[in-house]
Amino acid sequence: MPAIEKRLLFFSLLAIALYVSPYFVLGEDAHLRVHDNLDSNIAWYKVLARSGELFGPVDGIIPQIMNGLPRNAFGTEFSGIVWLHALFPSVYAYGMSQAITRVFAFIGMDLLLKTHVLPDRRWLWIRIGAALTFALTPFWPSGMLSTLGMPLALWAFFNIRNGERSWVNWAVLTFLPLYSSFVLGFFFFLSALGVWWLVDVIRGKGWNWRFLAAIAYMTTLYLAVDYRLVHSLLFSDEPTSRDEYFHARLPLWRVIRLTFKNYVLGHTHVMTVHGLVILPVTLIALYFVWKRKRWRQETPFVVLHVLNVALSTWYAFWFYKGWLPLTERFDLLDKFNFARYHFLRPMVIYVLFAMALKIVWQEGRKWRAVAAAAIGLQLVVLISYNEQIVYRNQPSFREFYAEKQFAAIREYIGRPVHTYRVASIGIHPAIAQYNGFYTLDTYNNFYPLEYKYRFRRIIAKELEKNKKLREYFDEWGGRCYVFVDELGKRYMFMKNSKRTIRHLELNTEAFYEMGGRYIFSALPMENAAENALRLERVFRSDESAWTIYLYKVVREGGR
Repeated sequence: MPAIEKRLLFFSLLAIALYVSPYFVLGEDAHLRVHDNLDSNIAWYKVLARSGELFGPVDGIIPQIMNGLPRNAFGTEFSGIVWLHALFPSVYAYGMSQAITRVFAFIGMDLLLKTHVLPDRRWLWIRIGAALTFALTPFWPSGMLSTLGMPLALWAFFNIRNGERSWVNWAVLTFLPLYSSFVLGFFFFLSALGVWWLVDVIRGKGWNWRFLAAIAYMTTLYLAVDYRLVHSLLFSDEPTSRDEYFHARLPLWRVIRLTFKNYVLGHTHVMTVHGLVILPVTLIALYFVWKRKRWRQETPFVVLHVLNVALSTWYAFWFYKGWLPLTERFDLLDKFNFARYHFLRPMVIYVLFAMALKIVWQEGRKWRAVAAAAIGLQLVVLISYNEQIVYRNQPSFREFYAEKQFAAIREYIGRPVHTYRVASIGIHPAIAQYNGFYTLDTYNNFYPLEYKYRFRRIIAKELEKNKKLREYFDEWGGRCYVFVDELGKRYMFMKNSKRTIRHLELNTEAFYEMGGRYIFSALPMENAAENALRLERVFRSDESAWTIYLYKVVREGGR
C-alpha cells in the first residue's frame, strides 16, 4: 500500500474517532438524538436487559410495559446493539455502536469504490474522501449497519457475481445480519439484488447460481436472526396495533411535493445531508456528461441518477391515497412499510458523489479545485450535523433520563415498582421505563390491539377534542401516550416551561382499573381534582431537564 494511501486512511479513521469521541469524553453529559432514540430504543434495551427475558420464549412477556408487552416486540437477542447495551452503560454502548457502524461504513464504501467503481489509482483521494463523508452521515442510531453496511455487502456480492471465491466475501454476508436489521434496510437491498440477478438471466448472462446462492444465504441468515419477527408474522393470530396502521392518505399534489422534498432533503432515518454540496456537484457532472455526449461511457452514473429519482418517487407515492383500495384488500401493504426502498439512497447518493467528482475533475484545472473543495465542504457540513451540535439545546443524556430525580420519586412512593403502574404527561414514557417504573404508556408500534382499545378509554375525551391527535392515535397508535388536547403532539416540556394544564379530561377510573396509580406530569394541572388526581409532591433536580409533578389517583374516601 503506497504511503499516501496509508496517510489518507489514517486521517479518515482519526476523523471518525474524533467524531464519536464526545460519547466517551462527555459520558452522560453528551447530547443524543431524542426522536426514535432516547424516547424509545435506548430505554427498550435497558428494559430488556433488566427483564431477564433477553432469551425469553416467543410467547414471553415483558411485565414492565403495558401490563405485559410481548417479548417479540423488542426484537432479536442476536442483535449486536442489544448486547452492547446489555454489557455496558447505555451512553458508552451507544458510542461504541456509533464507532463500529462508522468504521465499517467507511471500509465498505472504500472497498466498493476501489474495486468496482473507481479502480484507477488516480482517483485514490476521491474514493477515500467519498468514503469518509459517507461514514459521517447522521444515520438512525438503532439501524446500525442497516443502511451504512450496504456498500460493504454490495462489494461482497459484486465479487461473488464476478466469480471470486474468497472466504472474506462470505464472512461479510455472515457478519452483517448480526449488526443490522432486515426490515429496516436489508430486505430492500436483497430484494433489489434478486431483481438484478433476474435481469442478468433475462439478458442472457447465465443463471449465476453462486450469486443467487449468496442472496439466498444472506436472506436465510436474516430470517434466522430475526426469528421472532418471522414467528409474529406467520404464526401469531392475535391482532396488533399494526392492524390499524393506515398510510395511504396523501392527495396527488402532496405526493409530488413529498417526492421533491425527499429527493433534496432526504429522510430523518436515512439522513444523507446531500442537498447543499452533493446534489449540485452530481447535477454539474450530469451536465458535463450531456455536453460531452458521454452517455455510453458514463452509463452507470446516469443509471444511478435515474435510480435516485425513482427511489424518492416510490417513497412519496407509497403514501398516495389512490393505493387505499389495495391496502384495504391486502393488509400486508399496511403492516409492512414498502416505502423503505428509499433506504438504498445513502449508498446510491454517495457512489454518485464519487463518480461525479471524477467527471468534474476531468474537466480541467479549475474544475479540479471545485472537486477538491466539494469534499472539504461536505465534511464541514457533516461535522455541523454532529449530535453535540445539532442537539446542543436539547437535554443531555443525564438530563433526559434524570436518574437521581426519579430515584427520589421511587423512594417517596415507597412501594415495590411492580405493585403499581404509572403514566406520563409532557415527557416521554421511556424516561420512567429507563428508571425502572412499570408504565401503562409506551412508544412501540407492535403491541396487542386489545390493549390499544383499553388504553384509549383513558384519553377518549381528549381525543374527541383534537382531530389530529385522534387520527394520530387511531390510525397508528405507535405512541400509546396520555395525549392532552392542550399540549398536542408535544412530549417534552422542560423545567423552564410556564405552561399549565387547565382543561384535562381523563378517565382515571379506566386508568385505575389497569393498575394505574400515579401520573408523572411535566406541567401542573389546574383541574387535577376534577380528574380524581391529587398532587403529592413536586420533584426538581439540577441534573434533570424536568420538573415532575407527582399526581396520585384518588378513590372515594380520599384513598
